[in-house]
Amino acid sequence: MAEFNTVDHPPNRLERQLDRLVDVPAFARTWFRSVVLRRAVPFTGTAGLEFLQMSRERVEIGLKNEKKVQNHIGGIHASAMNLLAETATGMVVGMNVRDDCIPLAKELKMAFKKRATGAMRAVAVLTPEQQALMRDSNKGEVKVQVTVTDEAGVQPVECEFTWAWIPSGPRKS
Repeated sequence: MAEFNTVDHPPNRLERQLDRLVDVPAFARTWFRSVVLRRAVPFTGTAGLEFLQMSRERVEIGLKNEKKVQNHIGGIHASAMNLLAETATGMVVGMNVRDDCIPLAKELKMAFKKRATGAMRAVAVLTPEQQALMRDSNKGEVKVQVTVTDEAGVQPVECEFTWAWIPSGPRKS
């Protein structure tokens, strides 16, 4: 499943779920992956996020400029941009967090720099050091790099997300 794995560790729960899609033909894999993940996080389906690539190192998510996510000037709404960036960073953390831990969004900063045009993409990346930290400790936090671009290749918003992880405790039945 993971296309660029540089950190060697057993797959976690999210990675194992996505590995089940390996037999889906390549042309349909993005669609199936989006359906699976939208069921896990229903709000991403409401907004129509597309899970384009998912690995331990990099997650890329797209969002079409459709009426349901538009602002008053026809662009993607600031809240939808936030959802796009937060989901990309959360998923890359989710691909790395151990099964005995739970990821939590801790802090976000967003600076709106330019007007967005058309569809948008968010790419979140973790370094090998960040991945190792998540693998080797049951509690911590990382600042996750995320780049959000619009259809013209412009970065209309600059984002910074801090994610933490803590032990999940006993699982409820």
